[in-house]
Amino acid sequence: MLNYIWLGLMVLAVLIGGFTDNLKTVADKSFEMAEFAVMKTALPLVGIMALWLGMMRLAERAGLVALLARILRPLMTRLFPDVPPDHPAMGSMLLNIAAGILGLGNAGTPLGLRAMKDLETLNPYPGTATNAMCTFLAINTSSIQLIPATAIAILAANGSNNPTAIVGTSIMATTCAAIAGVGSAKLLQHLPMFYLKPAVPLWNPVSTEPRAIPKGDPVDREPIKEATTLQPLAWWGLLLMAAFVLLFVYFFLRLAFPDWLGLPIPAEATRGPLFVRIVDAISKLSIPFLLSAFPLYATLRRVKVYEEFVDGAKEGFEVAIRIIPYLVAILVAIGMFRAAGGLDLIASLLHPIMAAVGFPPDLLPLVLMRPLSGSGTLGIFSELVKHSGPDSLVARMGGTIYGSTETTFYVLAVYFGSVAVKRTRYAVLAGLTADFVGVVASIAICRLVFG
Repeated sequence: MLNYIWLGLMVLAVLIGGFTDNLKTVADKSFEMAEFAVMKTALPLVGIMALWLGMMRLAERAGLVALLARILRPLMTRLFPDVPPDHPAMGSMLLNIAAGILGLGNAGTPLGLRAMKDLETLNPYPGTATNAMCTFLAINTSSIQLIPATAIAILAANGSNNPTAIVGTSIMATTCAAIAGVGSAKLLQHLPMFYLKPAVPLWNPVSTEPRAIPKGDPVDREPIKEATTLQPLAWWGLLLMAAFVLLFVYFFLRLAFPDWLGLPIPAEATRGPLFVRIVDAISKLSIPFLLSAFPLYATLRRVKVYEEFVDGAKEGFEVAIRIIPYLVAILVAIGMFRAAGGLDLIASLLHPIMAAVGFPPDLLPLVLMRPLSGSGTLGIFSELVKHSGPDSLVARMGGTIYGSTETTFYVLAVYFGSVAVKRTRYAVLAGLTADFVGVVASIAICRLVFG
């Protein structure tokens, strides 16, 4: 399906640009977006990827990933029945989902790319998305998160009296989107057009060892094994980890409940409800905690942390380079279509229909842009807030939509590109379904909550 969408964007961009005398703009935009895909998107990912893939290597070597997967095994085996319960992919996906829920964008993408690589170790059809990959992408494109921090920041910057009012509506809308995304993925996988013939699995049901993979495959699908020489934690190691955790509990109380410790309450803390303060504190502490807890725990398990971190970090550059062609393809097509005026044309055609069904026409540009471009959506949302007012119903609907949907095509390009998957099967449909339900739920819930 992505083949037809990409072709449609490219051809329509040229045709619309020709009729509107924007062909030069379309051509210039193609070169601009090609440069943007490489210089501003892929290359900046290298450092972040190296950092988090190094940390993931330490977590795997120390046994933390397997431990996390075992704790949530009942839920994950239902969502991903094709993935062995103890496979590293389970832990990688859980860490990515957790990062998304907490709004840790910089950490979420590398963890998600690592999860895709782990899932590729089980793929008997190289170049084709498996059911587990499509379901995982549906979860990512449904944008599950507790706090829509960017939307709240835009509302606050424009003088909203209650910028956190969209927290509750966003949680409800993103929950609806997630259910729709996963549900559609589970249904679509059984359609004849998306059905894959059974193949010899790359794993033994009795163990999690993958079978041999022929040399020359473009994707290294050998999963990282956990260290076999792990030493159990000594009593003093347990005490050290307990003290470390308690220290972060103290940091949490300082951020979320400073009055309990006799500390002055920051001015910004008084503006948000208790739930927002708690989630905000967890979000601020999560990355520092992970960056220090993983190496400390691995050291206590006798893992050579520096050497393992460097080995894991080497993958960052390889992954970033691998996704460049996919990013160039999708971002150039989107940029050309926007430059030609395609989105404006669609918005003008749909305006009467949307008004007839009670859909606020002012939200249409934001809704059309959301699956295509995060920066473009942010600009449209900022303009919407300025035009309609930060506490208007339309602005709160827009903020809820922004917080409960995702840039679906960008996510698909990056995640599938990292493992050289070209045949995406029903992943696009599942992602767009999640976006559609998120938009409808956002509007309906905001009407109920804000009148």
